[in-house]
Amino acid sequence: MALNKKPTTGMKDILPEEMAIRDYVTGVIKDTYAGYGFTSIETPCVENIANLTSKQGGDNEKLIFKILKRGEKLNINDAKEELDLVDGGLRYDLTVPLVRFFSNNQAQLPTPFKALQMGNVWRADRPQRGRFRQFVQCDIDILGESDNLAEIELILATTSTLGKLGFKGFEIRINDRRLLKTMALWAGFGEDKLDSVFITVDKLDKIGFDGVREELLENGFNRETVDKYTGLLEKVVGNDNALSVIIQELSALLDEAVSNNLKEIISSVDSAKEADFKMVFDPTLVRGMSYYTGTIFEIAMPEFGGSCGGGGRYDGMVEKFTGQSVPACGFSIGFERIIMLLLEKGFKVPGSNERTAYLIEKGISGERLNEILKKASEERKAGKKILTVRMNKNKKFQKEQLAKAGYTEYEEFYREALK
Repeated sequence: MALNKKPTTGMKDILPEEMAIRDYVTGVIKDTYAGYGFTSIETPCVENIANLTSKQGGDNEKLIFKILKRGEKLNINDAKEELDLVDGGLRYDLTVPLVRFFSNNQAQLPTPFKALQMGNVWRADRPQRGRFRQFVQCDIDILGESDNLAEIELILATTSTLGKLGFKGFEIRINDRRLLKTMALWAGFGEDKLDSVFITVDKLDKIGFDGVREELLENGFNRETVDKYTGLLEKVVGNDNALSVIIQELSALLDEAVSNNLKEIISSVDSAKEADFKMVFDPTLVRGMSYYTGTIFEIAMPEFGGSCGGGGRYDGMVEKFTGQSVPACGFSIGFERIIMLLLEKGFKVPGSNERTAYLIEKGISGERLNEILKKASEERKAGKKILTVRMNKNKKFQKEQLAKAGYTEYEEFYREALK
């Protein structure tokens, strides 16, 4: 029986054309972020299962690819619960691994620490357009900076990167988990139920206000509280003065510092931005991760119709590892969705058309072959892209295939000079 040649569901093979774009985008990302002082790190793809299931990842904790214990530690017959069988899992994002990394290496790192991390993550999700079970995440994080300069720099660095990749007319939607919390408490939800409320509200763009209202009622919340909460959301969604309306409604409960913080971030980014985008206050923005403690933000691309990245402040996570409070804030570009949009636009890597193929006839002498290889080497030193390949009998078809790979010039070498 033949082996299965297709990738596992939700994962994909990457062909050379796409790989060239991915490599180019990666280079732009790293170069731009380096200009903002971010330094690259790397963490293992496998994390301790206790870290991954610490109630910080929201619904993503239901999507973990878990890893069985190995050797003598795996005792299936005596297992009574899942933890008797499992001790690790594939990371579902890069934030939990980053915080573990920082906690383990803090003494060797500067303050504040500005980290860039790119790598694969895994979620047992339902595959769809722009969503895979294995995908690359690209995160920048600032740990040790409590001031909103962290949010401002993260947004400026990310949007500058998107601008260099040709994106414009997008939005950075911004909110604050503290404002969300105040709205929920004002409506009458108990503080111990807020994570459940936010998980439901985070689905607003998919299920609408009626769906949110219905799910909250199904989760056991009373109708008066649900109607009060969704009524306020409906009142401010799409309202250019949404922040002012909320401040007025929640004046007795809302900390003025929270609203001032949002105003300052929006104003500062608008004054210093390099790319073509708009800052938008979105009172319904939640972000799915329950580890967020303050400002949250998200990239909205008109070409995609959904989120192409996001992040926020997660000041409480380091403390869970070390017992010490360290402020932290991060932003993740939706790398796979950015690549998808570039492919759909027919994006070509700058300079990718300047490729030459040397077609070398079979049976050519060793001396002549050495001359050709030397010439190719000199051309490469001059910055040109040279492919050396044996000439096929059907040169027309061979050139057609090379053209698909981006080769536009050809030089043919024969055993004897053509007359």
